[in-house]
Parts: sequence; C-alpha cells; structure tokens
Amino acid sequence: MLTKLSEPFKHKKIPLQSDGALIETKGKKSKPKNASAVLMRIWMYLAYSKRMLFLVLLMVVVSSALALLGPFLVGVAIDQYLVTREGSYFVRLLIALGVIYIIHSLSLWLQNFWMIGVAQETVYSMRADLFQQIQKLPIPFFDKRQLGELMSRVTNDIENVSSTLNSSIIQIFSSVLTLVGTIAVMLWLSPLLTLLTLIIVPLMFYGMKWITKRTSKLFKEQQRNLGELNGFIEETISGQKIIKTFSQEQKVINEFIEKGDRLKNSGFWAQTYSGFIPKLMNMLNNLSFAIIAGVGGVLALNGAVSIGVIVIFTEYSRQFTRPLNDLANQFNTLFSAIAGAERVFDIIDEQDELKQELNKRVLEDVKGEVEFRDVSFAYEGNRNTLNHIDLLASPGQTIAFVGPTGAGKTTIINLLSRFYEVNAGTILIDGIDISTIKKESLRKHMGFVLQDSFLFQGTVRENIRYGRLEATDEEVIEAAKLANAHSFIMKLPNQYDTALQNNGNGISQGQKQLISIARAFLAQPSILVLDEATSSIDTVTELKIQEALQQLMKGRTSFVIAHRLNTIQNADRIFVLQSGKIIEEGTHANLLREKGFYYQLHGKKQIG
Repeated sequence: MLTKLSEPFKHKKIPLQSDGALIETKGKKSKPKNASAVLMRIWMYLAYSKRMLFLVLLMVVVSSALALLGPFLVGVAIDQYLVTREGSYFVRLLIALGVIYIIHSLSLWLQNFWMIGVAQETVYSMRADLFQQIQKLPIPFFDKRQLGELMSRVTNDIENVSSTLNSSIIQIFSSVLTLVGTIAVMLWLSPLLTLLTLIIVPLMFYGMKWITKRTSKLFKEQQRNLGELNGFIEETISGQKIIKTFSQEQKVINEFIEKGDRLKNSGFWAQTYSGFIPKLMNMLNNLSFAIIAGVGGVLALNGAVSIGVIVIFTEYSRQFTRPLNDLANQFNTLFSAIAGAERVFDIIDEQDELKQELNKRVLEDVKGEVEFRDVSFAYEGNRNTLNHIDLLASPGQTIAFVGPTGAGKTTIINLLSRFYEVNAGTILIDGIDISTIKKESLRKHMGFVLQDSFLFQGTVRENIRYGRLEATDEEVIEAAKLANAHSFIMKLPNQYDTALQNNGNGISQGQKQLISIARAFLAQPSILVLDEATSSIDTVTELKIQEALQQLMKGRTSFVIAHRLNTIQNADRIFVLQSGKIIEEGTHANLLREKGFYYQLHGKKQIG
C-alpha cells in the first residue's frame, strides 16, 4: 500500500562508529576495506539481540560440553571394564550416553531455532537501514548507478549475509568451544599425544592462508559481476519495447552471454579454490588419526597410556580436526557474505541528504517569488549546462522555457527543486536562498506534473493521495474533479479503489497524466512545475489536460516546459534558451515581433 511508505521502520539504526567499523573525519567517511571491519559492523547489528544471542551461546556451550563428554565416558568405561570385567559399566554407559545425546540433540535444536530468529531480525534491520538510506540519497547518486545493481544489494547481497548468519555463527561458536575443550582434555590425559595431534595445525594454517588469499578476491568479483548482471537484466526488461522496436534482441542476448560468462568464471574459480578447503582438512584429519593410532598403540603396549585413553584420543583427534574443518568450510560462505555486506555498507555509508540539512531552515508560508541570480551549473565532469542565468518570477506568474534539446530547460527546474546544487550564483524564493532551506521543506511547497507520469502499485485513490498522505477521501475526490479525472475514474471497474499495476498499465497515458495532475492539486503547492506535461497526449485528451492545468496554475507561480505553442502562448514571460544561456525573453506577442530565435521556432510549429 502506498500509505505505508511514510511509516517509519520500527528498529534501531546502527550508529556510526569510529572504532574500525566506520571512521568519520572532517565530514568524510572511510568505508570498510577489510574483513574485520565488515565483521565488526555485522556484530553491531547482532548485538541488538543480545538476550537471544546469550541463549544461543548457552546452548552452544551445553552441546559442545556434551559432545566432549560422550567419548570421554566411553574411554573411562573401557578402562573400568578391563580392570573389573563387569558388564554393568556398559549398561550404565548406555543409559548415560542416551541421556547425553538426547539433551545434546535438544540443545542443538534450540540453538538453531533461536539463531534463526536472531539472523532474521539482523537481516531485517540491515535491509531496513539500506532501504531508508536509499530514500535519503540525492538524485546525483542514482545517476551513476544502475537500478538493477542497487536492487542486487538490497536482495542478493543481504541474502548472502542471511544465509551465513543462519549457518555460520553457531558453527563458529561451537567449533571454537569444541576446539578449546578438546585441547584442554587432551592435555590433561596425555601432553605427548596432544603435541602429536597439534603437528597438523601449522599445515592447516599455511594451507588455509594460501587458499583464502585467493578466494576473498574471487568472491568479491563474483558479487560485483552478479550486481552488473542484475542491472543489465533490469535494464533490458524495462526497455523491451525499444529492444523489439529496433530488433536488437540478438545484441542484448550477446551482452547477457558475455556478462553471464564473467559471472560463471568468477564463480567457478571462487568455488574451485574454496573447494580445496574441505579436501585439505580431510587429508590432515586422516593424517592426525593415523599418527594417534600408531604412536598411541606403541605407548599403550609400553604401558605409558591406557587403552581407554587411546580410544578417547582417537575420537578427540577427529573432534579436534572437525571444528577446524568446520571453521575452514565456513570461509566459503563467510567471504561471500563479507563481500555482500561490504557492498551494503558502501551504500549505508554514503552521505545522505538529511545529514547535510540538519542546520537548515524550514520554509513556512510561500508567496511564490522566484529569482535566479547569475546561476551557472555543470553536471559532473561536463562543461556548463547553464551559464549566468538571471530571471525573476513574481508570485502567481506563469514562466515558460523554450529552446532546443539540451538548452538547459529541465536543468533549471532541477536546480529550483534542489535535485542538484548550483555551482555558482543564487536561487531565491521570497528572497530566501534555497540552499539554506531544507529540501523536504522546499519540495512541500512545490508541485510537479512531468512528461512521464509515474504511478505506484496500488489503487487510484492511493496514487492521488500520494500528493498529501493525510488527505481525506473527500479531498481526493475533489482533487480528481478539479483535474478532470473524476469522470474516467468512475468508469473504472472499482472506481477509486481500482488497483493499478506496473506503473499504471491498463489505462492510457492521458489518464495517467490526469491522475498526476490530481495528485498535484491535492498537494496544494505554491510553486508549480510542468515539464512537457502534454508532449505525448492526443489532441482530445490534451484539451482536458490543458483545462485542468489552467485551473491548477491559478494563483500559483508556474514554470512550464513545453513542446507545443498553445501551452505557453499565454505565459506571462517566456525565456528562450540556447546552449545554456537565455538569449531572448518576453511575452509571446513581443517575441514574435522581434523575429528572433523564438520566431524561427514558432515558424517550425515546434518550440522545444
């Protein structure tokens, strides 16, 4: 539902840290560049479920202790039987082992059950923080990134983190505890056999170091390639009509194959190198078992250790290498999760608009006087799009911009709404520099009717109410009537409760535009922006839209960008732009009398 977009997420947002997770100095943020920093950030999210994590850890301690106790009891029972030859020890052993393994199984189930809750809460918080951050980022941020690539971070990358939390956290806790407990008991039973068992540790360490050095880079590359592929897929699905219009299906198929090959290759080598880990661990595990069995047998024959100790050690040697093996196996998912989490944190750590607006003022009542004073602007890395623009719009006036494509018409509107910031000069509303006004406050006093009217998935009523969420049903209907949209809405299957899908598919472009105008009516703006609002509309529908727009513009300062002459000929002032400069200005009649550039455009029946 559209109204839900305004509801705050009910979770705690992770604060910015300076202890290795995120360092903020002089207004700039250094993003996590290593695994430890990313893991610290993930731990900060997990810390909000401390109570549940404590219970998980308690169950891990219980299950690890019971896993150590079982083999120990077996060894003790063997030694007692060899001394006393009484079978009652084995009966008591079976009963004890039965109780131990029942409790062990219960503790394993509880720790998994509770950890799933922790993982889901953590991932929900991460995804909510990421989504909220995306809503706060400025428009230039989105100009540089593909939509599908951003979606990949919200979905695939966070799912990698989710799967790792579900499977890895318990495994890491359990493996560490089992490892420590196993070594402690082994040292108590036989330091010599313990030393022999530990011989394989350096081999494991160097083998793991060689493998992980390569897998970490490969998993990052895999995630990057996956994001690029998702971005390309989203782009081609959105542009299907263009692809088919120009018969470029084979071209996009070839590009997909190319990007898919890169993802396949990076994934192949990432999994291949990480696949060495369990093979290495199994080999070293068998080596450790052989050493314990051989040396332990000699020691038992010489009376240095008992048979029961040998039995305990052979089982513990496996339990010693098993946590190492499990820890090693977790690197497969851990590095993938770290790569995904780092991509998520890269977005979360971007400087958002709200932090830049903390000390700026709120715009109260607006009369609608707008002034550009020597404004110049260039998009990043390009030459100036606007050069020394000066204009003044009095309250209630209609200002029109005309000129060829690329002249800077839409850029003026983007600067007025502070989607972009001016490079030089000043824009004022009622004498107030808009750079000192909070963007949210500024845009609350502005209404927009654009060429491409975007409708959200939801009902017609919800789409109109998007202009002012607190509006009543009566106000929504009144806005639709003022926009000439009420009559066609009443003919829809469920009238105002008709559900719209996929950006309003099922209704015409003109009807979508009328809903957008109704949305602008409901917003009750002081300043109105009409950006080529009728350029794609048939003549009959255009008359309805023009009537609605004239009603909407009454008493409001309006800025109009249009292709068709009849939409601007009644404007109070027309500004003609070329190459980012105002070359002519005046009323429609005056500009025609001057017989300049506007006169030439008028002769072509096309003015923008």
